[in-house]
Amino acid sequence: MNTQNLIKVWDIPLRIFHWLLVLGFFVAYLTEDDLLTVHVWAGYLVSALLVFRLIWGFVGNEHARFANFLCSPIQSINYVKEVIALKSRRYIGHNPAGAAMILLLLVSLLMTCLTGFAVYGADQGAGPLAAMVGSSYEELWEEVHEFFANFTLLLVFVHIVGVAVESYIHRENLAKAMWNGYKKSEDK
Repeated sequence: MNTQNLIKVWDIPLRIFHWLLVLGFFVAYLTEDDLLTVHVWAGYLVSALLVFRLIWGFVGNEHARFANFLCSPIQSINYVKEVIALKSRRYIGHNPAGAAMILLLLVSLLMTCLTGFAVYGADQGAGPLAAMVGSSYEELWEEVHEFFANFTLLLVFVHIVGVAVESYIHRENLAKAMWNGYKKSEDK
């Protein structure tokens, strides 16, 4: 790879996190009740990855740190307006819409995991919340769990569309950048 015009943006831990999260979420989503053991272990993987990302958001490289990309909702909305007008500024790291998406995905995934633990505890009497949840609210926990799983799936699709649009606007393959870690060093 010619790295002359490229800059290393996404470090290996962040890229491994990203692709393992994709794998863990889709394994959990597709197995659901049919393969409960696989579903539960995929949920544990996603949970562990969320803990990692929380930590990495404070100690990771400059582009992984929350302090370097989280912004106000107004900034994210204004950025989306700029994207719609095809006049968005290029960012080396996460753009304001990407920052909002990361936050939404992390919160939705966290809620999916927590409610999944509640369902597992209520239904199977197992998992980290088993001693805290009773079977009387199992159906409620299941409904909330399914809502957040489906909401997360919706967010994933919006994220993919956003990546495709940004890749088009800035003539840069952002999915490839999340694979190899490199982006163009300057706007061309």
